[in-house]
Amino acid sequence: MSELINLSTGLHHVSQPTISSCPFCRLPEHRVLLRNRLAVALFDAYPVTSGHALVVPLRHVEDFWGLTAEERLACHELFDGLRGLITAKDPSVTGFNLGTNAGASAGQTVFHCHFHLIPRRDGDCENPRGGVRHVFQDKANYDPSAPSLSI
Repeated sequence: MSELINLSTGLHHVSQPTISSCPFCRLPEHRVLLRNRLAVALFDAYPVTSGHALVVPLRHVEDFWGLTAEERLACHELFDGLRGLITAKDPSVTGFNLGTNAGASAGQTVFHCHFHLIPRRDGDCENPRGGVRHVFQDKANYDPSAPSLSI
């Protein structure tokens, strides 16, 4: 796997095809926190919590399902690097939500694959149970003893 490159140690330029209307294809270098050969990591411009970051593949691909196995591994490498940076900078972080939106019906608004790494802290919301399930408020705090549905 490629080496993580932090801004403090310098960046390597990676050429990429650009899509003129895509904000991630026109990402200014000063926003990049970490990078490897296939992906970059940066803080979210509209953070949900302090330290909310994104991992973005360099290749313009619509969503997770269009990534190659190598691109998925490169993104995973950056999740690990970001986690280390965030927890070293802010010891109050006690958990994370990691997610992606794939398709307009799932809430995707920028159609260049990207992942959110959202730091969580004890007490940052009244009841965090259900985590990402809160996309449907009435389903978030599920009853584990209730019968499950299957496809």
